[in-house]
Amino acid sequence: MALALHYKSYGAGRPLIILHGLFGSLNNWHTLSGELGEHFLVYAVDQRNHGQSPHSEEFTYQAMAEDLERFLADRGLDRASVLGHSMGGKTAMEFALRSPWRVEKLIVVDIAPRAYDRGHDEILEAMVSVDLGSYTSRDAIDRALQSRIPDERVRQFILTNLKRLAGGHYVWKINLEVLRAKYDEVTKAQDSALPFPGPALFIRGDSDYIREADRAGISRLFPRAVVRSITGAGHWVHADAPEEFFRLVREFLQE
Repeated sequence: MALALHYKSYGAGRPLIILHGLFGSLNNWHTLSGELGEHFLVYAVDQRNHGQSPHSEEFTYQAMAEDLERFLADRGLDRASVLGHSMGGKTAMEFALRSPWRVEKLIVVDIAPRAYDRGHDEILEAMVSVDLGSYTSRDAIDRALQSRIPDERVRQFILTNLKRLAGGHYVWKINLEVLRAKYDEVTKAQDSALPFPGPALFIRGDSDYIREADRAGISRLFPRAVVRSITGAGHWVHADAPEEFFRLVREFLQE
């Protein structure tokens, strides 16, 4: 069943939907959403089991594409451009392949339509291992995660998922147990007998999420795709090089 997603809107103009990645939320895109909102009507959404959107035992790209279908219908939109990062990029690709008439332009950030190896098990296990009910301090939770998530930047990103309760304790906003149980769904490939006929932009950083060998698979499913690289940026391309990222997105959408 399609869920009604939590969202924030910015600006006015032609609609653009922004989809965050795994463990993320629309808040990660607030600054760029505001900047893009100077040119477009931006809808930044929380995907199911993330942020303030509803939780569900169903966690597949098909389900997340159906959520997008409902989102457009609920807003009275016939079509929109869709931008997705990482897991959000896979959702965007799935939606474009399933409902191409709904997608004006597609932007995929540092992810390809192929299957991926598991890569977040240590993060998931670290989050599960922390008894949040024992803590009333965000800093103490940070220290509890440190041994299993030594990268401070990753840890701070994970901590954005904390929600403080009235009594002072914390809970995870994401549906951690479902993400852990259904993690294999996140790594799955996208495929279709019919390619997406519209314009597509793939933006990659200096990570191995989009490899040269992925170009053939991208071209087969998205024959009008162009791939642009931002040197010096990692997997979080939009955070590492926001000005260059904004320029590429704006120019592509305004073509």
